[in-house]
Amino acid sequence: MTTTEAADPPVENPATDHDHGVHGYHKQKDEHLKRLRRIEGQIRGLQRMVDEDVYCIDILTQVSASTKALQSFALQLLEEHLRHCVADAAVKGGDEIDAKVEEATKAIARMMRT
Repeated sequence: MTTTEAADPPVENPATDHDHGVHGYHKQKDEHLKRLRRIEGQIRGLQRMVDEDVYCIDILTQVSASTKALQSFALQLLEEHLRHCVADAAVKGGDEIDAKVEEATKAIARMMRT
């Protein structure tokens, strides 16, 4: 090749963020951590309530709120997984999409059992 010839255009790398260890929740990471810290505070509140011999029903009410908060977080994380990881696998095709769909299906089944 001479210096006057144009080089071939660079080939686009089909690699995705997922290939580089970036997960679907990456863009919301700070929000997720804030949310998990809030849930952690709820759980610590439960410990304090038991330690202080709070009425059973009041503790159960707080358990319910904590459970709902975790379920809501799990659904958000699942949605991000579907939009990022599963969608990425769909683009790549092959066996990877089957594996990701199976993985997501099992995660949903686990969530439904709780």
